[in-house]
This record gives sequence, structure tokens and C-alpha cells, in this order.
Amino acid sequence: MLNTIKIKTLLILSLFTLLLIGCNNKNNTEKSTIKTETKALKKILFVVTSHSEKGNTGEKTGYYLGEVSHPWDVLHTAGYEIDFVSPQGGKAPVDAFNMNDSINKKFWDNDVYRNKIENTKKPSEVNPEDYLAIHYAGGHGAMWDFADNTEIAEIAKQIYENNGVVSAVCHGPAGIVNIKLSNGLYLVDGKKVNAFTNEEEVKVKLENVVPFLLEDQLIAHGAIFEKSAPFTEHVVTDQRLVTGQNPQSAHSVGKATLKELQKLNKSTK
Repeated sequence: MLNTIKIKTLLILSLFTLLLIGCNNKNNTEKSTIKTETKALKKILFVVTSHSEKGNTGEKTGYYLGEVSHPWDVLHTAGYEIDFVSPQGGKAPVDAFNMNDSINKKFWDNDVYRNKIENTKKPSEVNPEDYLAIHYAGGHGAMWDFADNTEIAEIAKQIYENNGVVSAVCHGPAGIVNIKLSNGLYLVDGKKVNAFTNEEEVKVKLENVVPFLLEDQLIAHGAIFEKSAPFTEHVVTDQRLVTGQNPQSAHSVGKATLKELQKLNKSTK
């Protein structure tokens, strides 16, 4: 009789131990999943050009360093991880390499991010679900390889339709001119937008070099185009779309993007 009781007790203890192990494993798995999701939700994708020449002029171009470094500084400081993609992947050509700008220097001296921008992802390597926002950096190179890149446009569309933020500065909005949403409308249609203006293009004497005028193309696709005097800071936000007019607007684009992300964060709590 005593042995029978002992056996039953041992069986009950064994079952209880197994249940505890199972619960712990489940909790650990859930914690791991939460950590993974949290990490994913802190990521932003920056788009930079792969194009390095201004038409047939022989003049070099690429992404404008300050239009990467200044938004990066705002968003990275706020705790977001930044990844980089370009139409061709690999090392992206850089323009306006000004190390007198302390934020440019801060970015360039950061080994992690210097390595990232010199080894950009290909569009096929990007999972849109990993990102809360996408930012298109300018530089004249963007005028040649952003507008017709359907792969990156699809990534941006998915991020936006997943309640994410799309931002762009200077010539970066070349990347948003042709984005169509699932409802068949252009992303910019009916939204307040700005970008490098026709007047600014004339002032840098490239109005007949670029493949199209950014202001004209945005208006043609339904954008409500806003602008200030040439090379004056101007940023506009409309329905999770943040756009800046010129290099002078880059830092404020970063701040406006952060503000939109903070709004989204509050609405999900």
C-alpha cells in the first residue's frame, strides 16, 4: 500500500515538473518573439542612389551626404536602427563630401554605419515588414535611378500601407513620384508635398541635364506642391508622408519623421 502511494506521488511530481518546464519554455519563446518583434519595429530603411554621373556632363554625383547624415542623426539618437538599400546594392557613390559639417563627420566616423552605406542592400534583400519607415535621401543621382525602380517602390508601398512613414528630401522625392497604392492612386495624389523646385534646378544650371523636373512630375501625379524661396528650409507632412525641399531641410525632415513615428507609437499603445 505504501509503495503504491509513493509511486503515485512520484508520478504526480513528475507530471507537475513537466508542466513547469513546458510553461517556462513557452514563456521563453514568447519573450524571444516579443524581443524580435520589438527590434524589428525599431528599424528604418534609408534609400540612396547607385548613380554616379550627372547625365553626359562628366560631373560626378551620388547621394548627398548631409541628406543621409542629418536624418540619421535624429533617428539613430532616438533609438532607431537604420539600414540602407540602393537600386544596385553595394557601395553607394557619395556627393557633397563635407567634413566641416559635424553631423557628416559623426556619421562618417561611425564604423557600423560607414560599413552599412558602403555595403548597401539590394532591393531583393529587403523585407518591408521589418521597417516602420522608409527615407529617400537626395543627391542628383536619384533623378536617374529612383523614379523607375519598381522594386523599391513596392517596398515603400508595403511600408506605407502597413501604417508606416515615407519621407524624402531634396531630389529624394524622385523615388515617390511613381509609387502607386493598392487603390490604384499615386501615393502623392491629393497630398501636400515638396521637393527640389524648378527654380532651384535652374539656379544650379541642371534643368536641361536632369531627365525630368521633379516639381512638374509630382504635380502631374496629383501632388499639392508647396515651396519656399530657393534654398530655404521647407518641410511638409501630410498623411504619414514627409517631404523636404532641399539640403537645408534634411535635419528637419528627420525631426518630422520622428514626430510621425512617435504618433504611431502612441496610437498603438
